[in-house]
Amino acid sequence: MELFRDAARGCQSHSPLNATLLRAAADDLAAGGVTTKVMAGSELDRGGTVPGLRFAGSVHRLVLEGKAPGLARHYPTVGGHLERDRLWADAEPVLAEHADKLRAMIRANVVQTNEPARSAALYGGLLVAAERAAKHSGRARPLPVRLLEIGASGGLNLRPHLFGYRLDDGTSFGDNASPVQLDLAWTGRPRANLAIPLIVADRAACDMNPVDVTTEDGRRHLSSFVWPDQVSRYRRLQGAIDLAQDDPVPVHRAEGSEWLRDQLAKSATDMVTVVWHSVVWQYAPPRERARGRAVLAAAAAKATKDAPLALLVFEPRRGNDPADPYRFDLLLRLWPAGISLHLGTGVGHGDPFTWDERHWI
Repeated sequence: MELFRDAARGCQSHSPLNATLLRAAADDLAAGGVTTKVMAGSELDRGGTVPGLRFAGSVHRLVLEGKAPGLARHYPTVGGHLERDRLWADAEPVLAEHADKLRAMIRANVVQTNEPARSAALYGGLLVAAERAAKHSGRARPLPVRLLEIGASGGLNLRPHLFGYRLDDGTSFGDNASPVQLDLAWTGRPRANLAIPLIVADRAACDMNPVDVTTEDGRRHLSSFVWPDQVSRYRRLQGAIDLAQDDPVPVHRAEGSEWLRDQLAKSATDMVTVVWHSVVWQYAPPRERARGRAVLAAAAAKATKDAPLALLVFEPRRGNDPADPYRFDLLLRLWPAGISLHLGTGVGHGDPFTWDERHWI
């Protein structure tokens, strides 16, 4: 119940629909209503698995599949408009009718937003890493990037160099012909030359539950976790999935630490190897996090100027605003240069973003 209320607070500023649904569902849980049946078996789930968002995503999927026409009237992703006072009255019978299906989805699902807009922060962070690694090795041009993503879901953020980016001052960079064009609300800029194109020389990714975006089931799975008030975000996701289908990169089913150890054992000279993850660390069990840190530390000790290693992460941290309790920091470490930077802060979906480079301890 409290995890539902916590998720509702996290949604309040950006998804009034999910916030309203989750608050009502929390009240229904407290009263022993139909939500109790839907959530049966998930009572002891860790907070990091975000059961509230798994619940909201599963309900959204029913709407996207056309199985909840009465509820769909509230969902902008299918042309609806939220009526807060009517939402729970329309949701409750859907939960009762599809309780078994919803319970199975919630038990099987992990939250996988795989938000393409995070590629904007990733792009800037990669430019910084490529330039600083080149400078440390005495090179004039930024190094190409070898991108290794942990918790990649459908792998939509493996293509930062294939997206287009536009700033409000008219500056554009990336691929101006891309089907994914991100209009960025940036404060400040990364301390890197945006005019020099990012070169991604190699890519690989893993996930414990990879999503095959070439299938309709995969498309709907990722789409269900888009907050339904955010229609532009929903459309952006569809464009990123289309691009992924044209430029496939396999996402391997594997535990992150084991997969990363194998990847980092492979030689990669004259490029910077960047280990990347975004809004995934909270879902990893503590033991797996410890293993991942150990694998990275061992590889960092072996990094050289000709084969540098970087860690670039975009993950949530507790903030001080009760209405928006999390902030998302973009952090970079680079070896053997010994660089450790806080690059900026944004929202969970990547934009808006404030660039604010300073030392990270």
